[in-house]
Amino acid sequence: MRGQKQTAANHPLLFHPDEIPPPDPCPPEQQARSLDSPVWTDNKARLIMHYLHYFVLLTKHGTYIDGFAGPQSECETDSWAAKLVLASEPRWIRHFHLCDRSRAQVGRLYELQDGQPERDDDGRKLNRKIKVYPGDFNVEVDKILNAGTISEREATFCLLDQRTFECRWETLQKLAAYKRSGHKIELFYFLANGWLERALAAQKDTAVLARWWGRSDWTDLRSMTRDQRRDVLVERIRRELGYKSVKAWPIFERENGGGIMYYMIHATDHPEAPKFMRRAYRRAVCPLEPVEQLRLALFTEAEDLEMSAMPGEPSLS
Repeated sequence: MRGQKQTAANHPLLFHPDEIPPPDPCPPEQQARSLDSPVWTDNKARLIMHYLHYFVLLTKHGTYIDGFAGPQSECETDSWAAKLVLASEPRWIRHFHLCDRSRAQVGRLYELQDGQPERDDDGRKLNRKIKVYPGDFNVEVDKILNAGTISEREATFCLLDQRTFECRWETLQKLAAYKRSGHKIELFYFLANGWLERALAAQKDTAVLARWWGRSDWTDLRSMTRDQRRDVLVERIRRELGYKSVKAWPIFERENGGGIMYYMIHATDHPEAPKFMRRAYRRAVCPLEPVEQLRLALFTEAEDLEMSAMPGEPSLS
């Protein structure tokens, strides 16, 4: 009745308690915090796959560059990023550039390339090209960027899953500076954390360290804490390479935590990207959500992009 205060008691139940479906096995998005759902090394490839799955629903296209694309162990299947990204639905990423310097890894990349379907599940021909580059990515990156397949408006993502010192700073500069308009090539840069002190001490060829760090002050890294090294690198990518958002996401040793083996540093200047990565990190170990559910969650829900910062880490922006 008009003027009568409405209470919960005035409304009938929409569902009988027995009809309510069981809860999602993953924590509700609005309640989960990043450290409640840690990503560990066996699932770091799924983190990338989830993120690109979300992003392609927005862009309807894309280019994927993988600088160290071979599987990091001979038995890898579910933790092989190139394989997961190629298989992800919908298959709207149009160009794949897969590079590795190991002859054995290159052989596996060619096998992966040859095994891809030519048509989707509905029989439509897939509009995508996959190219394998045998060699050092720091050299091959010039061929990729000069191939003419990456337009200013093409959403482009580069995975740099190095083991320790393989990716030179000069290579990051080339990727970041490639586009003169539109959004920069996004970077997924893996920084070794669990063994970096030992690697810095053991590396006898100091030219390798100088090329990796890109400056003569690489020697300062030896006296820094792990948090300091992470923060310095994040700030350099933001200031020197010009990315608007640079975030270090921890990759743990095992499912129940353990030490942080890597930081996956995500660098982007797309306004939607931090939200997508936040969701991908939380759901990396979960099945991909149905497309229609994702459209609602990603593009119509009002989400707070500011998350509680992890200890010693910068904010999203």
